[in-house]
Amino acid sequence: MSASVKQHPAFVQAQNKVSYYVSQLDKELTKYPALNTFEQRTQVPKTYAFLGAVGVIGLFHMFNALASPTSNLVGWALPAYFSFRALETPGPQDDTQWLTYWVVFGFFNFLESFALRIVLYYFPWYFAFKTLFTLWLQLPAFRGAQLIYHSVLKPAFANVSSRAVSATTNSQPESTGYAAE
Repeated sequence: MSASVKQHPAFVQAQNKVSYYVSQLDKELTKYPALNTFEQRTQVPKTYAFLGAVGVIGLFHMFNALASPTSNLVGWALPAYFSFRALETPGPQDDTQWLTYWVVFGFFNFLESFALRIVLYYFPWYFAFKTLFTLWLQLPAFRGAQLIYHSVLKPAFANVSSRAVSATTNSQPESTGYAAE
């Protein structure tokens, strides 16, 4: 690249903006001890590793054969890791968070198994959006799984559960008043 391009005000402004956003991302990624450990062990800046992983995942979504496994890997890998860690901690808070995630993720995959062909026909970038959806479900900053559970699944299952209980109590024979012999 020539020196005149590097000194052009638009190039300098773009370079400054990129540096600013990379530093903001680095600040945000510093909150995650696993990424800090990764950076220390590999000497690869966590920001570059993160952006590289996002780029590879994006590239895999462009190839239809790799989109589904990539999406499912994103929905499984990080939550599985944090679920194993949650099992080792004494407090129940993280257990509840990840158990809620697995309930919502499992229900979503169950629904997906019925309608996947139809959805893919009308919505070709489905797996890219599914990946974003599962990230929204699992990341603690958003707590999407808790939102879906409390606003959709819990009311639906409470309704089904109450109907099942009333159906079983209505179908029991009336007591004759005689003690069992």
